[in-house]
Amino acid sequence: QVQLVESGGGLVQAGNSLRLSCTASGRTFSSYAVAWFRQAPGKERERVAAISRSGATTSYADSVKGRFTISRDNAKNTVYLQMNSLKPEDTGVYYCAAKQSSWLYVADFWGQGTQVTVSS
Repeated sequence: QVQLVESGGGLVQAGNSLRLSCTASGRTFSSYAVAWFRQAPGKERERVAAISRSGATTSYADSVKGRFTISRDNAKNTVYLQMNSLKPEDTGVYYCAAKQSSWLYVADFWGQGTQVTVSS
């Protein structure tokens, strides 16, 4: 089992950047695939980015492709989401999720979320 804690959210102006972190407990984090999701008020949860347990494979939603980068440091048990050129429509609660597998299709573990607000 793993516990996930997100950090790095906040209020920023459009065009600026934020870096979110997802730090996991446990010694086997390198065996978990991880993804970032977000949910805006009144909207369905959306998968934003995902990374394989080795870090070799990543994927992005079309809405963030070219602006967001997911990466991981298994030595630090941490996955990052670098968000550049932020837009007001990026506003929402961002969650990281994990599954003990090479790739995440359905998450087994979730963090508590961190709020990102982008003002215009």
